[in-house]
Amino acid sequence: MSSPGSIDPDVRDEEALKELIADELGAVRDRSLGLTTGALADDDLVAQVSPLMSPLVWDLAHVGNYEELWLLRGAAGIEPMRPEIDTLYDAFEHPRAERPSLPLLPPDEARSYIGTVRAKVLDSLPSVRFDTADPLTAGGFVYLMVVQHEHMHDETMLATHQLRKGAPALLDPPSEIVERTPAPAEEVLIEAGPFQMGTSDDPWAYDNERPVHIVDLPAYYIDAEPVTNAAYLAFMEAGGYDDPRWWDPAGWEWRTKGGRDGRGKQAPAFWTREGGQWLRRRFGRTEPIPPGEPVQHVCWYEADAYARWAGKRLPTEAEWEKAARWDPAAERSRRYPWGDVYEEGRANLGQRLLRPAEAGSYASGASAYGVRRLLGDVWEWTSSDFHGYPGFRSFPYREYSEVFFGPEYKVLRGGSWATHPLAVRGSFRNWDYPIRRQIFSGFRCARSASREGA
Repeated sequence: MSSPGSIDPDVRDEEALKELIADELGAVRDRSLGLTTGALADDDLVAQVSPLMSPLVWDLAHVGNYEELWLLRGAAGIEPMRPEIDTLYDAFEHPRAERPSLPLLPPDEARSYIGTVRAKVLDSLPSVRFDTADPLTAGGFVYLMVVQHEHMHDETMLATHQLRKGAPALLDPPSEIVERTPAPAEEVLIEAGPFQMGTSDDPWAYDNERPVHIVDLPAYYIDAEPVTNAAYLAFMEAGGYDDPRWWDPAGWEWRTKGGRDGRGKQAPAFWTREGGQWLRRRFGRTEPIPPGEPVQHVCWYEADAYARWAGKRLPTEAEWEKAARWDPAAERSRRYPWGDVYEEGRANLGQRLLRPAEAGSYASGASAYGVRRLLGDVWEWTSSDFHGYPGFRSFPYREYSEVFFGPEYKVLRGGSWATHPLAVRGSFRNWDYPIRRQIFSGFRCARSASREGA
C-alpha cells in the first residue's frame, strides 16, 4: 500500500495528483478484497451476522456501484454499466436488516463488476479534466471522495467481522511493535481563547467539515489520553452500571433493557465474565481484558455515565478539535495533531495493530498542547449533537451529511485503529446514534477549568 503521507493536501499539479489517485484507488481495493475474498469463504460473504450490518458482499458491490455513479457516469460521462442494480446498492433505499432479502450480486459477480468499474475508471482518468470551475472535479475532489468512501466501508467491514461468530477471519497480523512513554500528566489545560474550527481549503474535507469559522472557548482540562479499560473497570466495580445518578434518563432506560440475565447491560459490548475474570471477544477469539488499552465498544450513554462518575464530562467537539488542531504559538490550526502532513508511526490507524494501542503509545503524535492519541485507537464520543457549521452548504449531495443533522446523532472524533489515514484528519466529523456499540468507539473526558469537576 502506498504511504498515506504521499498525498499532500497542497498538491496542485494535475498529472501528479492523478498518479497518486490511481495508486490510492489500487491500495484501497487491495484492502477491500483482503477483508472479503481474502478473509472469508463466499458462503460467509453472503451471510448477515447482525441486523445492524449488511452482508459483506453488499458492501463489496456497493463501493463499486458508488464508484460507477460518481467517477464513470459523473466525472467521465460514461454510459451506465448496470443501472438496474442502482437501487439495490443505494444505502437510503434499503435498511441494512432488509439487504439479505434483495437479489444481490453473488460474490463472483460482485468481484467481476467492481473490477470492470475500476478498469474503466483508470482508463478514463487521464482524459478527465480537474476543472477549477467545477467543484465536483476541482482538485480531484470526487476521486478523493470515492477513495475515502471505500476506506469507510472497509472499517464497516471490520465491524462486521467483529460481530461474526464462528471461526476467526483471516485478517492481516499486527505490523509493528510500539514503544510506550507515559504521559507526564493525566489531563492537559487548554487555555481560554478563540481558534479556527473546521476547514475551507482542505481538498479531502467533506461538507460537514466546512467552512472554517472562529470559536471562542473558556479554559478547560482534557484527558491526555483516552480512558483505559482499567479505568473503566473501576467504574464498573464501583457499581457504575447500577447507579442511575450517573446516567442520562434515556441512557438508564437503554441500560436496563435486555441482557440474558434480565439485568440489562453490565459491561461494554463483547465483554463477558468467567471465573471471576473479565474477558473480551475479539475477531472470534477470547482474551483477558488488556488494562492499558483504551476501552472500546462503548456507546455514548456509557461514556457519559463514566464521565459523570469521574466528576468530569465528555468534551464538546469544539473542545476536542481545539485540543487536537490548534497551535497557539503559530495561531493556526493543523491538519493533524502533529502537523500538516501525515507521517507513519505517529498514530494507530489503518489496521496497524488490529486493536487499540496501550497507554503511552505514539507519544510523537501529540498535539501542540501535548494531548495524545487524538487520531487513531478509538473513535471518541463528544457531548455534541451533529449539526452543520455556520454557513454550511450541502456538497455534493444532501444524503452525506445534512439529512443526519439533529439531536438524534452524537458526534465522534479522531478515527480508530480500523480507520485508514486517508479517511480521517483533525477536522473530520463522524456521527452515530448514542446507543451504537459495534463501532470502534471509546472516549476521553474533560472538565471546566473555572471550577472543580464538570
